[in-house]
Amino acid sequence: MNKTNTPPRLAGKLLLKLLRDDLAEEVLGDLEEKFYLTAERKSLSKARRNYWYQTLHYLRPFAIRKTQSTNSNITTMFKHNLLLSFRNFKKYKSSFFINLVGLSTGLACALLIYLWVNDELHVDKFHKNDGRLYQVMMNHQMTNELTTGPSTPDFLAENMLKEFPEIEMATGVTPSEWFGNFTLVQGSNFFKATGQFAEKDYFKMFSFPLIEGNAEQALDGIGSIAISKDLAEKIFKTAENVVGKTMEVQIINFKYPVAVTAVFENLPTNSTEHFDMVLNWKMWQNMSDLAGRQVNWGNHGPNTYLVLKEGTNIDEFNKKIAGYIKSKRETSTVTLFAAKYSDRYLHGSYENGVQAGGRIEYVRLFSIIAIFILLIACINFMNLSTAKASRRVKEVGVKKAIGADRKSLIFQYLNESILLTLFSLVVALLLVLLVLPQFNDITGKQLSLNFDLSLVAMILVITFATGLLSGSYPALYLSKFNAAFVLKGGRISTSVGQLWARKGLVVFQFAMSVILIVSVVVVYQQVNYVQSKNLGYSKENVIHFDKEGKVVENQDAFLAEIRNIPGVVNASTIQSIVVGSQNSTQGVVWEGKNPEDNIRFEVVTVNYEEIETLGIQMLEGRSFSREFGADEEGVIFNESAIKVMGMEAPLGKTVNFWGGDKRIIGIVKDFHFESLHQKVNPLVIRLEPGKTLKVMVKLEAGKEKETLERLEAFYGEFNPGYSFEYSFLDQDYQAQYVAEQRVSSLSKYFAGFAILISCLGLFGLASFTAERRLKEIGIRKILGSSVWSIVWLLTSDFTKMVGAAILIALPISYYLTSNWLQDFAYSIELTIWYFAGAGIAAMIIAWVTVGVQTLRAARVNPADCLRYE
Repeated sequence: MNKTNTPPRLAGKLLLKLLRDDLAEEVLGDLEEKFYLTAERKSLSKARRNYWYQTLHYLRPFAIRKTQSTNSNITTMFKHNLLLSFRNFKKYKSSFFINLVGLSTGLACALLIYLWVNDELHVDKFHKNDGRLYQVMMNHQMTNELTTGPSTPDFLAENMLKEFPEIEMATGVTPSEWFGNFTLVQGSNFFKATGQFAEKDYFKMFSFPLIEGNAEQALDGIGSIAISKDLAEKIFKTAENVVGKTMEVQIINFKYPVAVTAVFENLPTNSTEHFDMVLNWKMWQNMSDLAGRQVNWGNHGPNTYLVLKEGTNIDEFNKKIAGYIKSKRETSTVTLFAAKYSDRYLHGSYENGVQAGGRIEYVRLFSIIAIFILLIACINFMNLSTAKASRRVKEVGVKKAIGADRKSLIFQYLNESILLTLFSLVVALLLVLLVLPQFNDITGKQLSLNFDLSLVAMILVITFATGLLSGSYPALYLSKFNAAFVLKGGRISTSVGQLWARKGLVVFQFAMSVILIVSVVVVYQQVNYVQSKNLGYSKENVIHFDKEGKVVENQDAFLAEIRNIPGVVNASTIQSIVVGSQNSTQGVVWEGKNPEDNIRFEVVTVNYEEIETLGIQMLEGRSFSREFGADEEGVIFNESAIKVMGMEAPLGKTVNFWGGDKRIIGIVKDFHFESLHQKVNPLVIRLEPGKTLKVMVKLEAGKEKETLERLEAFYGEFNPGYSFEYSFLDQDYQAQYVAEQRVSSLSKYFAGFAILISCLGLFGLASFTAERRLKEIGIRKILGSSVWSIVWLLTSDFTKMVGAAILIALPISYYLTSNWLQDFAYSIELTIWYFAGAGIAAMIIAWVTVGVQTLRAARVNPADCLRYE
């Protein structure tokens, strides 16, 4: 051994540097670099290794004191760890890049999902009475089921307010979707707007801020109307000083003069309400009387909302009101309960009278997806950090030899993972800002990155939790090695448990990816199924628009002219579009009916030619026709209705409902007038042209554009002043499945990100494995192994791990997707190809990911392999 480089002499030189505060970090770096250049070399003799160990051992007492002194200065220690982190990022560039991409992608997905989930959780939560604001729901006991709905008797709110001291305020509200668009006439101008009727306390109960007017008097008189800011600007060109201005409201053949009593702010985006104006409740009652609508305790229509007094126990209150309808009508099979108003958006589904899911299921689903994507990114960091432990173990030995304890090492490695996560956060925020407009298009929301306290706090929590989670295992793993063993050249042996843990993490990653692939495929197939299923009527090339103005007064003449327009196949009118729930009744009576049977029939009110316009198929009998005189006394049932009635040879038989005898003239094939979430219910179609609200026109395929231009021109001549605003029936049908379509789109993107992150981790592990086995590859090639045999050798372990992931994921994905499909009364059949295809796709992705790296390693020159240290 050279005397000039004896351990004491070298230690003395280093000690002089170590004692200088400004060079402390440099000394530590020198020690590491010198050791890496010598002791790390596998060809180093045992004597040489001992030389370095003696040098470090000699310095240890001085280093301990120096370390203690340095540790007393938190800033210095932080700067030191920061410098070491940057050195390691620079030294292991590939791992740094893989972890940066994986963590930033995972954080971006998590932030997007958080913005969406947070918005969903705050829908309808802005009302100041939120904690006490409830909606009255009704459980209807049918013969074979218990159904739940919001329709209540017209005067329920008024009577409950008088009879239940727990109620502070109450109002009835007619849903805005009942009427479509109202027509507002101001001078010679016509405007369309959506509206609803409500009782006088509406604006006291709901927090829709008033720009003009006050909540006490906004709906005080029968001619009162409260309008939105946008509607005020549309009609009066301003939202200021419009209280007291008059106009006329038209709906069907009813016309009412009204005066503006209030202007309210435009409804917030996180409100489930959609209306431009609110009219006085007495006007609705007057319309009902003029239309001959039956108003009694057995007739259900509007919604009822309550504000309960402070301290009211909702469970006790629900027990108290349960039998209220029965106390007014002995034959009623309805029970009441109050549900929190702001819960209806997320918890709107009921089974047998009990809340059973709703949009909350999607909130939970995407929250779980966000957690899993972050876990997959964290797993990449853990796997790559522990896989390259043999490279960093000498660093651990050096630090321990100069006095660093395990706690300080754990702190350093956690600091490194948190720093990497902070870098990833910056990239993630840039990604979120970049893709947020497209994300809003997919979700139908108006989300933004407003850095308020709650968002900043959540970002920091997610970031530091991700950093700690991803860095915890590597920190504990790396800091445990013994300094003497490592510095004397001891090799790290991976225990069976550590090997299985690493493989288990890879299996978990790909299992999650396979589950997401299967879910995407099933959701896509179901959405495609509901979009293409034969519904029993023709929804393509059918438009609808409101009856208004002269169309109401001269309905028959208008329809006759419409049918003569080139490109129009047929035209008629209907009370409400065929998509969605219709009116219903439990009062159908027929000969032989069991008095205890309580069956709900949906009721569709139509005009002549409506069945033909929609292409509904007749099974027996005939449709409504003017050739048979007073067809208003005839009714048509669907197959399901005849089945539940137990009728044989039903044509010509008489039934009674809504106070009159009706004769069955026809039976139609079942068609889906509600979404495929619901089974086809019993249906009765009645003829009453005067009570229809919508015009439906069937257009000739391929000539829609020119036909619509002719229709618009004719409408302007026939109904001057009114604009021709129409909608396509197939678009209304698709709107029923907007939630499923959005889930399908979001799942597709998030599954892609999960697979990308998993593949990054697999690529990193494959690179490390190939590099570690380069000597073995060189020897095998010299002994005659082919390139492809070496590729198989390197990929076989990964193939087994991905295969295990597939076997674990498939039964889980079957369980999850089959449960989701149960929400549909009509759904696809789960076939083996959905699952086999997902497994094959995952395996191919893994092979491509690993194969690229292993093929490159297998083609390296054997001489270069053998020279690799």
